[in-house]
Amino acid sequence: MTVATSAEDRLGAEWRAECDAWITDRLAERGITGTGPVHNVRVRAWSIVRRLETSAGRTWFKANVPSNGFEAAVIEALAAWVPELVVPPLAVDRDRGWLLGPDGGPILREMTAERPDPVRWAELLRTYAALQRAVAPHADRLVRLGVPDLRPARMPAALAGLLADPAVRLAEPHRAALVALLPEYDRWCADLAGDGLPASIQHDDLHDGNVFVGPTGMRFFDWGDAGLAHPFGSLLVALNVAADQLGADPAGPELSRLRDAYLEPWTDLRDRADLRHSVRLALRVAKVGRAVSWQRALRGATAPDWQRALGGPALIAPEHTTAPAAWLETLTEPDPDQPAN
Repeated sequence: MTVATSAEDRLGAEWRAECDAWITDRLAERGITGTGPVHNVRVRAWSIVRRLETSAGRTWFKANVPSNGFEAAVIEALAAWVPELVVPPLAVDRDRGWLLGPDGGPILREMTAERPDPVRWAELLRTYAALQRAVAPHADRLVRLGVPDLRPARMPAALAGLLADPAVRLAEPHRAALVALLPEYDRWCADLAGDGLPASIQHDDLHDGNVFVGPTGMRFFDWGDAGLAHPFGSLLVALNVAADQLGADPAGPELSRLRDAYLEPWTDLRDRADLRHSVRLALRVAKVGRAVSWQRALRGATAPDWQRALGGPALIAPEHTTAPAAWLETLTEPDPDQPAN
């Protein structure tokens, strides 16, 4: 097996050889052979994605920083619980967090690039909510697989941990405002924890670029940022991206319709007014979850094993270094972006 690389994405030679051997062996177990070189498609400070053509079609490999290595086990579990909503893997290595899978087909964002479609966005959100409902009974299993436990009751401590982390570089006025907000944040979390909705997997980077579209419908991928959390936190990124993609007012009726499409699979548990109240709380609480996700990824990028994979220290863009603080700073902002009822 040969490897196509460039100066921008070369990997550690020893790690690459181990990876190539693992890919070859796992494919051989299925009677599949490579028919071309392995291409390093995306090498980031927190993940590596590689692609190769095989006798069974295009195949993809992914590795995450150790702190996000649970993604491989999560995909394997989701393939057992909701096989129609993810791409079942060809092989996983839970210890190393390696994932090998077939091509998932076209991505929704690519299909709608010229004309973003609110109908497809509504379908995405309804389908994803159905996935969360199906996965919720497996919450404890997700934690055992290594998924971060970010349920509402744990989020005040998560916020305190971020404020105490010297790597989260907050300007002093923002830090003081967040410290003053701690009691109110505690109340938001307590309210959210008591709303009667089950915790489930929370993708934490849900948007049209992380969804395959095929003959059987939509399938979700890229779970490396996921946590076990209040399910509605997934709307934080999803609605922000949808507003941008659709050119919609974040507080306007188009976003309200998308929010309500997501809430449809939950209406047997609470009435719509209560569900909308939980959305407002979850969008606030999930900002800390986003900061935690970035904190985890950036810490993982410094792990010796990961730097061995990259062939040296991870190159982290300035905007990524400051991402945890940037998400925390949004917590003190008002909520003008909440969709209207």
